[in-house]
Amino acid sequence: MPLTSDVTVDAAKFDRSTVDEKTKAFNDKLIKIWADGPRWYEVCRHTTYLLEVGAAEYRKLRWEGKTPLPKPIVLPEGVNGTIPSRDPGRDIPYRVFTPSSGESRGIHLHIHGGGWVLQSEHYQDPYLKYQADHFNLTVFSVGYRLAPEDPWPAGAHDCYDAAEWLIKNGKEKFGGELMFTGGESAGGHLACLVALHLLEKVPEFQFKGLLLHFGCFDLSGFLPQVVHHELSLVIDYDIMAKYIEALLPNTTIEQRRDPSVSPFFADIRGKKLPPAIFTCGSEDPLLDDTLFMGAKWLAWGNEAIVKVYNGAPHGFLMFPPGTIDSVDAGLGDTVQFVKEKLGV
Repeated sequence: MPLTSDVTVDAAKFDRSTVDEKTKAFNDKLIKIWADGPRWYEVCRHTTYLLEVGAAEYRKLRWEGKTPLPKPIVLPEGVNGTIPSRDPGRDIPYRVFTPSSGESRGIHLHIHGGGWVLQSEHYQDPYLKYQADHFNLTVFSVGYRLAPEDPWPAGAHDCYDAAEWLIKNGKEKFGGELMFTGGESAGGHLACLVALHLLEKVPEFQFKGLLLHFGCFDLSGFLPQVVHHELSLVIDYDIMAKYIEALLPNTTIEQRRDPSVSPFFADIRGKKLPPAIFTCGSEDPLLDDTLFMGAKWLAWGNEAIVKVYNGAPHGFLMFPPGTIDSVDAGLGDTVQFVKEKLGV
């Protein structure tokens, strides 16, 4: 009997030669779009103050549809509100979508992406509504503070506060209990930290599942694929380095490796972690983050579903269904994961 590996990977998921033509054309279009548009840190160059000006101006331009991404779609079903923060006199904004069926099984705490610098709870209404309708959950998207105006750990603290508030008040306010958290890119990173935070702070609580989409789990110096990925496809090394500069100013690599910053460095031996689905496209610089974090999850006896979508770029789930096959596949896999964890 031949020797077999304890870890197996489907290499076909990473084979560029088998990427379908529709996905290739979509990626080529994205590369051109991003090449033609300014990056957020290029709006105003140099110094932390100008980075703040650049970030604020770029957010405004994105909201107006004047950046490579289209203008955000605002849906009337979204409801805005606030919850208290740990700081007296300061509230945390949120945006909520409930299932069109009128029947919610619980709450999903959504944490948006944008490199800890861009976007807000208002930028992804169609995606949030899709989740609410297909998960049959109330989707609560938290408006955490952004860098560089509010560097680390301000945004993370807002996410922790939102999770703890929902544990205590979710049933009374929204008619259901907190069951899931998750997010995309920076949101995936923050959602992972929320789960690790609650293990220590509220040990009697347990998520039914985590939805960790193309997250960044090592903020210290980046895993190899960030350096090796040669395509300027949505994100690349330079833009990620600027995000980190804005989020973690004046910090060393060692400081960024603290598990409270980079969950990849968390000691999870002997810990009962929530089931998690990790998704990532094979053309995403953050591919190693998903592969390594998913494998680490599994290695210590926790449930992890790691799904790789051949040819898909960073952020692929945020595009409308039908854009490329990976969008529909990724959304479908996530819906299946949630329903399995709900027992439906």
